[in-house]
Amino acid sequence: MSEAPTSERKTVDPKLLEILVCPLTKGPLRYDAAAQELISDKAGLAYPIRDGIPIMLVDEARPTDAKP
Repeated sequence: MSEAPTSERKTVDPKLLEILVCPLTKGPLRYDAAAQELISDKAGLAYPIRDGIPIMLVDEARPTDAKP
């Protein structure tokens, strides 16, 4: 028996993306599928998505190049 490749990226439920907001600014997020991140342009932060689960912790977010 063969298993599915582990390199496949899991997708985030679109309905979940509609209701998630930045925990810092409460502003909208945009989904970057290539980087597997949710981006808060207002906060200048990118929240990682791991195994299809958004990690909505400011301490886990990385700064983006965009200035808030």
